[in-house]
Amino acid sequence: MESGIRVLLLTAALAALPALGGCASVRNWFHHRPASAPAAEPAADESPPPRVIEPEVARRKVTVPKIRASNIELGAYYGALSIEDFGTHPVYGFTAAYHITEDFFFQGEAGRSRAGRTSYEVLSGNVQLLTEAERRFTYYDLSLGYNFLPGEAFVGRGLAMTSAFYLLGGIGGTDFGGDTKFTVNFGAGYRVVPVDWLAVHVTVEDRIFQSSVIGITKLTNNLEARIGTTVFF
Repeated sequence: MESGIRVLLLTAALAALPALGGCASVRNWFHHRPASAPAAEPAADESPPPRVIEPEVARRKVTVPKIRASNIELGAYYGALSIEDFGTHPVYGFTAAYHITEDFFFQGEAGRSRAGRTSYEVLSGNVQLLTEAERRFTYYDLSLGYNFLPGEAFVGRGLAMTSAFYLLGGIGGTDFGGDTKFTVNFGAGYRVVPVDWLAVHVTVEDRIFQSSVIGITKLTNNLEARIGTTVFF
């Protein structure tokens, strides 16, 4: 009896659900989900971009100096010349140089000295191998020079001067003993420039030529050491 009553009540309840909208309520109850909130978008950076600062620099007019190229060098020198077999005597002369580049230059020289007496003349008394005019030792040559090891020479702590070593080599002639001899010369020097128009040189050279003044034909070496000054033009 009780089972029948339960079945009857359940049937009545199911029949009443469509009229009351129960199915939609149950369906909504089971299937309803709260809508998720949309993801928050990152807030846009509303700050203005950094301002570019334009420097206000006053332009000044620059005048490029007109530097005169001083490629010509003229000067004079004084020193000592050792003439083989005739002793060491003073020598003086003039130089002229033209600087092709910073490293290479041409140099012409003309100098004069005077030969002394040989040991044979001294020991023999009145024997004279050369006359007074023939004892004049005059040379002239053209050399190619090369500057190397450029640097500075310091005098104390407050003065620095441009300096450089250089090599010389060339050909020329020598008037000695009443004859003109073909001469080969080579040497080296050191140049110091205290101001931009003046230079001081210390030079050592050897002049080689064939001589038969003392009765024997041989190559003679004639060493010269000198100091000089030159002016740039």
